[in-house]
Amino acid sequence: MDMTVEIGHVQANNDFSGTVLVKDSTSTLVELSYGYANRSEQLRNNSLTRFGIGSGCKIFTAVAICQLVESGKLSFESRLKDCVDVYFPNFNEEVTIHHLLTHTSGIPDYYDEEVMGVGDFEELWRERPMYHIRTLKDFLPLFQKSAMKFEPGAQFSYNNAGYILLGLVVEAASQQRFTDYVQENVFNKAAMSRSGYFEFDTLPGNTAQGYIDFSDGSWKTNIYSLPAKGGSDGGAFVTVHDMDKFWDALMNHQLISPELTQRMLKDHVRADDEDCYGYGVWVTKTPESIVKYHVMGYDPGVSFHSAYYSDKAMKAIVCSNRSTGAADIVRCIEGEIL
Repeated sequence: MDMTVEIGHVQANNDFSGTVLVKDSTSTLVELSYGYANRSEQLRNNSLTRFGIGSGCKIFTAVAICQLVESGKLSFESRLKDCVDVYFPNFNEEVTIHHLLTHTSGIPDYYDEEVMGVGDFEELWRERPMYHIRTLKDFLPLFQKSAMKFEPGAQFSYNNAGYILLGLVVEAASQQRFTDYVQENVFNKAAMSRSGYFEFDTLPGNTAQGYIDFSDGSWKTNIYSLPAKGGSDGGAFVTVHDMDKFWDALMNHQLISPELTQRMLKDHVRADDEDCYGYGVWVTKTPESIVKYHVMGYDPGVSFHSAYYSDKAMKAIVCSNRSTGAADIVRCIEGEIL
């Protein structure tokens, strides 16, 4: 059956709001938009709408680190304590950049997804309001003095704070704000002209509001649920076409060398029964081949999935401004193409 028809059926069942793009090496297979970028004004989502992608942008942080390794300013075995001038009284001094990239550092997290659900995110901001969180250092009081969870390298445990620290490493090594570094060295190099780390109170035009829906049919936006400005662990805004450009730039070695691209995409650690983890990217594989490299992001008012299917040179990008929905669309796409 036609993939567009199948996606339409899924959209009708889950009231998906967002934009979908599926491409192969030569053509666009699917380009669809549903729902409203702004419900109050009845402004519809379209293929140029910017969407928040939550943790989907950890891959940008990984690229930034790889670029700094390539330029000789870091190594993957550099210790965190030697890279940033921040005091962590209870951290193991052997935590390395590699540990942080692969979620194997054992450091405490400010938002532990194994303990807290997505709906609990607002609890973080009771003591320190989200409108004060605009730089990476603003996150430090949330976890800086907490105890280690386990010894570095002992296991995989998804960790947002680890990527905050990687952003601080980028800032120290480059002498630039993290968001400025990524804008200049990732977004601009990949021609991602509509992407950026925008602040919630100064969003540019055609940016989707994130919506949190309730069982009684009411809703609210996510502006009081997330930091005022995203950073190295999540919170960039992209369009589906810009994400398509990112995959092309990464796979064509326009951002980092072939050797470092290979290292970034390597299955460094087993994350669960289905996936391994590279540097900022999930890797799904069989004994014979790589099925896909993929990224995802879930926040209140955000659901995002994007994948590069290496055997087929195909890309799927699904951006949604609701808390759920992107995964269902991706499952539908993969049912057609895999």
